[in-house]
Amino acid sequence: MKLDLLTLKLFVRILEEGTISQAAEREHIAAAAVSRRIADLEQSLNTTLLLRTNKGVSPTAAGLELLYRSRALLNSAQEIETRLQAYSQGQQGLVHILANTSAISQFLAEPLGEFGRLHPAIPLQLEEQTSLDIIRALAEGKADLGVFTRLPYAADIEAYPFRSDKLVVLVPIQHPLAQHEKIRFEQTLEHEQITLLTGTQLHYQITKIAMEANRSVRIRTEVSGYDAMCLLINAGMGIGILPRKSASIYQIPNTRVIELDEAWSQREILIGVRRRSDLQPSAETLLSFLLESAA
Repeated sequence: MKLDLLTLKLFVRILEEGTISQAAEREHIAAAAVSRRIADLEQSLNTTLLLRTNKGVSPTAAGLELLYRSRALLNSAQEIETRLQAYSQGQQGLVHILANTSAISQFLAEPLGEFGRLHPAIPLQLEEQTSLDIIRALAEGKADLGVFTRLPYAADIEAYPFRSDKLVVLVPIQHPLAQHEKIRFEQTLEHEQITLLTGTQLHYQITKIAMEANRSVRIRTEVSGYDAMCLLINAGMGIGILPRKSASIYQIPNTRVIELDEAWSQREILIGVRRRSDLQPSAETLLSFLLESAA
């Protein structure tokens, strides 16, 4: 028996529902037919995939492996279907874009809006991820374009300059640091900070620099975005380091922006692709547009 998407979908559904009968009901297929498919699958693979009891089913070690692989395969099949449906609707190929928090909050809204007006037949899918995850996804061919902060190591992708940003310190207006026009990074280490989540480029950057000075960042709270960071700083929970433009977008009256007097506070934002020569036409159109907008 060859693996087919329907059988894999039924296998995943069985483990999600807990019983063959419930899975069959959800998929509108007779329970006997579902059971037969799974039995044939186990026979063809010469291994037991499900442990069957009166209370339901559970996966064996081989079943867990198949569950993981099946979900990935089904997701890929769904993405293929989504991309090809765009053509049947008179659209061009869907462009999948990954971008980090800084890029989305500062640089992408305006050019993507303009691109959408100029190219209404090209659908876009924008997803937020960390810079490191974006680079990995591009190298593995899981996205068309990525917009991320330059990282201190090489990756097997092609990258082009897009924008730059400047990190600043945002503090409550009554905070002791609010009296300064500019400060060094080491001065921030004396105070509790609101940071982005572990795994983001900015979190990695400030914690690494602190460690190199045999210091540590006094993290009060980690947040997923600059809007939450600014709200908590405004509430007096701590200070935060973030891009200047993000600070101006989200800044609330009870806070103050202070210059961060460090060379590394100037950061480069890049656009990356796996191989530009392999891009589908719609992705190349978007890449060219974004690079021209940055010129």
